[in-house]
Amino acid sequence: MLKTYLAERRSWILLFFFLQLLTLSISYIDAAIPVGSILYIVFLSILLFSIFLILRYKKESIFYKALEERENHFDTSDIPTASTPFERIVEESMTDQAELLKKAASENRLAMEQEKDDLLYWIHEVKTPLTAMHLMIERMEDEPLKANLTYEWLRIHLLLDRQLHQKRIPFMENDLFIEQIELEPLIFNEIKTIQTWCIQKGIGFEVDLEETKVLSDTKWLSFILRQLLTNAVKYSDASEIHINSCHQDGQMILQVKDAGRGIDPKDLPRIFEKGFTSTTHHHDRASTGMGLYLAKKAAQPLLIDIQVESELGSGSTFTLTFPRRNEFVDILGV
Repeated sequence: MLKTYLAERRSWILLFFFLQLLTLSISYIDAAIPVGSILYIVFLSILLFSIFLILRYKKESIFYKALEERENHFDTSDIPTASTPFERIVEESMTDQAELLKKAASENRLAMEQEKDDLLYWIHEVKTPLTAMHLMIERMEDEPLKANLTYEWLRIHLLLDRQLHQKRIPFMENDLFIEQIELEPLIFNEIKTIQTWCIQKGIGFEVDLEETKVLSDTKWLSFILRQLLTNAVKYSDASEIHINSCHQDGQMILQVKDAGRGIDPKDLPRIFEKGFTSTTHHHDRASTGMGLYLAKKAAQPLLIDIQVESELGSGSTFTLTFPRRNEFVDILGV
């Protein structure tokens, strides 16, 4: 802060020393002026000026030190009290700006909430005709056409479902209900949802659950599995997807293993990033880069760790490691 203060007052300090040099120069040129007396006056001036500078530094730096240490937020209660006219200008400007920013932030928050509510309402409204459409498709007798329409219906259904959960993820801590979940019906329900797609691609499932129960939130765990399963089906041809569970070191482990195209090793650190698709298959327009990102985001509040092992052309294995029972204290906040 001292260096900053001296830099701020540099012009005044330079002016002072210039005046002292000017006084000495005049006494040197004019023989009628005693140089010894002038030197004494200059010495006293420099001494008094130095004391004055130190005192002013201590007084003037209080306000700016407080500003420097202040946290960046909209609360104006901790803005230091000004003691000079210039400091009052800074204080008033900061207070006014903070109030304007608070007002703008509040308006933006309300607009975002309204936009989220409108979108959620729209999604729920769209689901009604979508359900009716599915019932009509089920009554069709033309099997090839029925299969194609069911596949397209499923794509719309999954996209709407993902959008719905994407809007809810920032507030999912308020929506958690931790309970003992039976894994088998949950997994088979997700498989049934994408059954038509799997039949079309010739993909089967092998489910081997050593551990059949886990503590988690049913709705959000279903969403995470849905993203992993749809990701596995999307990038696999005719093959089997293996789902197994076990217990290791007091933690429940669930794995989803496919025999798809795999992931390039250089892409592995980035697959959970928002919008990242692939560097190897960058032309693939079917990829949105959102499924795995949302699965990771939803897993974090549940304390579920998602890891992936993959080799290009040899498929991928996604491993979900669930927290220990006592770690749910962090989730529940008790």
